[in-house]
Amino acid sequence: MSGAGGRRPIVAANWKMHHLAADAEAFCRRLAAGLPEHGAAEPEVVVFPSFPLLTAVAAGLAGSGATVGGQDLHPEDAGAHTGDVSGAQLADAGCAWALAGHSERRRDHGEGDELVAAKVRAARRHGLAPMVCVGETAGERRAGRTHDVLDRQLAAALAALEGLAPAAWALAYEPVWAIGTGDTATPETAAEAHAHLRRRIADARGDGDAAAVRILYGGSVKPANAAELAPREGIDGFLVGGASLDAGDFLAIISAWP
Repeated sequence: MSGAGGRRPIVAANWKMHHLAADAEAFCRRLAAGLPEHGAAEPEVVVFPSFPLLTAVAAGLAGSGATVGGQDLHPEDAGAHTGDVSGAQLADAGCAWALAGHSERRRDHGEGDELVAAKVRAARRHGLAPMVCVGETAGERRAGRTHDVLDRQLAAALAALEGLAPAAWALAYEPVWAIGTGDTATPETAAEAHAHLRRRIADARGDGDAAAVRILYGGSVKPANAAELAPREGIDGFLVGGASLDAGDFLAIISAWP
């Protein structure tokens, strides 16, 4: 299975601060059982649980074709950083991916572009594929600053991704005004933002990298709108929040890809 330009789609579940161990184990059983019906983990499936659940989820998904990622990581490899987690610890727990720059980290913890870039570099040091999140707030969109915000966030990330093959990282466009609000970007709005990001990647890295990198959409993705968004040119998958907490809904979103 591949999307436009031969890119393999990614459907990722971001559980945020949800689920306990029993919930995670039940989810993994159902997801692992359901994936063969949808092409044995095609598209690529990634689950981002909270840190205490990483080992259990990695074990529960072993052999399913799905992989596990960390929701965040510290820029340093180790040290006196209470409450943080390192890239080495994520890799040791079985992670293949790491999120960087999610809008809730930017909002709740004041993370700026340079810190996000440092986290991308930390992920790379430990063999984790970075999934970098970018997106504008409602106020920035109303002010006509969407492209300016995306350009600034992307430029910082690309500097940290220099030399990394496009298949080894991904970008997630998550309009902040659509996260957890029920207000999904229209397919046209999402496709336009993705096209803008791809043009900027082409400017910085060349047409080859721009054509190969996968850009996901994240922002109130649900089974009801996934089938409408998936066929759009330049949308290479989804970063799913609330709808990823239910394995049935998540499998339905995965199945939106032909």
